[in-house]
Amino acid sequence: MHIRLEKIVPEKRQHRFYVMHVTRTLFDEWCLIREWGRIGSRGGQKLVDYTDSKEEAETALHKLFGQKCRRGYQLCEMSPTF
Repeated sequence: MHIRLEKIVPEKRQHRFYVMHVTRTLFDEWCLIREWGRIGSRGGQKLVDYTDSKEEAETALHKLFGQKCRRGYQLCEMSPTF
């Protein structure tokens, strides 16, 4: 599952993105990958959280999704698991 959120508040000069997706590693582990930063910038930050199962990673993704929506982020893109 791949989710992209954006928060654009021109009066506060906020143009942010937050991307999350669940994937399996080369060593057959599950992880939640998070990337965030300013829209249009070259940089950004990335964090990988390893979990014991796909379900744990998806639960963490849904929890973060709720937190980000409460902070003003809006859903831009969502694709199913392959």
